[in-house]
Amino acid sequence: MKKISAVITALVTGAILTGCTFGASIDTLMAPPKLSLDQEQIYNELGSPETSIRLKYPKSGKYLSAFIIEDIDGDGGDEAIVFYERLNHAADENSLRISVLDKREDGWHSGSDIPAEGSEVEEVIISKLGANSRINIIIGTSTLNRSEKNVAIYNYFNDTLIREPTLTLPYSYIGVNDLDMDGQNEFLRLASSSNGEPALAEAYNLDKNGKYHKMSLQLSDSYSDFDISYGKLPNGKLGMYIDAAAGNGMIQSEVVYMQDRTLQKVSGTPEESTATERSAGCRCFDVDSDGSIEIPFQKTAPGNERAAEGEQLKLTEWMRLDSDMKLRKCYTSYYSLNDGYIFIFPEKWLGRVTLMRDIVNDEIAFCTYSNGGIGRELLKIYCAEDAPSRDDRISSGYMLMHTKGESAYLAYIPSGSHADGDGLSLTAGELALGFRYRD
Repeated sequence: MKKISAVITALVTGAILTGCTFGASIDTLMAPPKLSLDQEQIYNELGSPETSIRLKYPKSGKYLSAFIIEDIDGDGGDEAIVFYERLNHAADENSLRISVLDKREDGWHSGSDIPAEGSEVEEVIISKLGANSRINIIIGTSTLNRSEKNVAIYNYFNDTLIREPTLTLPYSYIGVNDLDMDGQNEFLRLASSSNGEPALAEAYNLDKNGKYHKMSLQLSDSYSDFDISYGKLPNGKLGMYIDAAAGNGMIQSEVVYMQDRTLQKVSGTPEESTATERSAGCRCFDVDSDGSIEIPFQKTAPGNERAAEGEQLKLTEWMRLDSDMKLRKCYTSYYSLNDGYIFIFPEKWLGRVTLMRDIVNDEIAFCTYSNGGIGRELLKIYCAEDAPSRDDRISSGYMLMHTKGESAYLAYIPSGSHADGDGLSLTAGELALGFRYRD
């Protein structure tokens, strides 16, 4: 299948194309790019002097353009999916629309144009599902304030965009993955708890005859927004590590997997899920890059107990499922939720090192801790937000650990940290081994 990548990150203002007007985000562009011949033809098919439109952009996922150009019907040629809204639509007509155009020898031609649910495009996924060769177009949309999301599955056949009538559903999370590791993808939907009904996980498999087979699993009655990490489980299955908002700025984790065409939870009781509760943002992560996911737990670092709750530094303990599917601790670390970095303590530090905030220098200090007392500094980590701050620290002996955009993450091992001979001093190699960054 020939595939042309056509993610257009910026579009011209309405003055360039007859009949087309664009949103405020487009109007702020300083120098719009020159359109290709394909793009001009697509615009001309969409707009006219009688029809004013505004292009709509998916807000997350792989496809972030109002235009997606791919072979969506498996014929070897390309189609263009376009999201837009009509500005002069009838009062009883939904403004958000999906248009599909076919590319032929003489250019682009409109093939199908239908209304979409909602007013905003949230996410687009294009994938085959199950044993069926059909290419599915999965589109998540939302209302204007993004408080309600709905997903619909379409396929393009005989120049017509067809919506699957049984699969227009509310959702909080959607995704596609090979959940049972059989070489075929399933569609996953997570729905928040609502009106007294518990949150729900559903997986859909599409058979050769075009029939969807649904697998459902009830989650907690308090879950709302979700984030998912995938990793291998001790039983060889693919684990879905679901971090769910549980209210009051906290999240809980559920581990789900597919077996024998059913969705199953690792945790046996609601209490086991509640025991994973922690601050929002402290999400599951493969902290040691071995393909298995760890679940973080937070506790107040020794010596921070008397500080105000919002000022206390936390140690993060990473728990992993073992062979009997029970959680056990595998690492202790400092995890900066704001800056995104993690430093895993070497084993010799366990129970003997704590954290302090150096307010003057705006950095985190790792210090010895014994009999309730805080001792010498062993390590300092600083996040520089600009090049001058970065260069100043490097000139003072800090080591550059990671960069992201203008930000730089730097670490310093004080020269006096080796003084006491207690075996707690850190080498540059141990520093490099323990530092992680979470994108």
